[in-house]
Amino acid sequence: MPNSDAQFQYVEGQARLTFAALLAEYEALGAAAVRSHACTLNVPYGLGERQVFDFFAARGEPQGTLMYFHAGYWQSRDKSLFRFIAPAFTQQGLNVALVNYPLCPTVPLAGLTEAARASVPKVLAHAAGLGKPVGPLIASGHSAGGHLAVELALERWPELGARAQAVDGVIALSGIYDLAPLVATSLNAKLGLDAAAARANSPLHRVVTDLPPALFVVGGDETTAFLEQCQRIHEAWQGAGNHSAMDVAPGADHFSLLQQFVSPGSALSGNVSQLLSLAQQRFSDRFTG
Repeated sequence: MPNSDAQFQYVEGQARLTFAALLAEYEALGAAAVRSHACTLNVPYGLGERQVFDFFAARGEPQGTLMYFHAGYWQSRDKSLFRFIAPAFTQQGLNVALVNYPLCPTVPLAGLTEAARASVPKVLAHAAGLGKPVGPLIASGHSAGGHLAVELALERWPELGARAQAVDGVIALSGIYDLAPLVATSLNAKLGLDAAAARANSPLHRVVTDLPPALFVVGGDETTAFLEQCQRIHEAWQGAGNHSAMDVAPGADHFSLLQQFVSPGSALSGNVSQLLSLAQQRFSDRFTG
């Protein structure tokens, strides 16, 4: 049976009656973005049916590429719900790649992460194929996608040579970085985690030095568990000697947080801009310094 407190913290306590209407609004805004922006949908990056990404080209000279991994507790949802975020970043000169990934229980979580890893070289190659500078790569994501963004920051791609440490910055929104509490929830029916697998798939326990700058974000109206997840990964990142900033977005729940993420006048937007500058500096130091 699910542990009642963990179940509340990660499932019932996160839910809002507003979610259905808000997600429908996001989907409509995403459809409008497809009609009005230069984009290529469902670019394959692997053999799996869900190993595809949407690519929105930067307005003007690209200043970098933002990869975005969607929410859904690794077992639901689709990138098409979140295409609405692309215009906020293409207008800032970033290419935006919204990445799908296989879902549990079709694959185990470790296999899901490995499949998502394969997107990085393909996104970089697609950006380079536009004939313009690629610039820094920022891994971003929301909820389960925040977990994947952090996992990519810990990865290496030897096949990319000088760019083996491909990720230059991280923006993780409302992520889960210690998966141990999920074992005792209804979410685990599809995740299939035991204590050992939960720890092995928890990036919180694998933070090392020389990682890219990161911005960890959580909504102020989310449950205590999500606030603590954000605080712990922020402290771990800093504790290993890496740059980290944390933003608790006032009045935001798990999905309304994304409105502040794309709003140019929000405090969160200012922190995102700072993170993008740090990622650009890290990239410049590595390749043009």
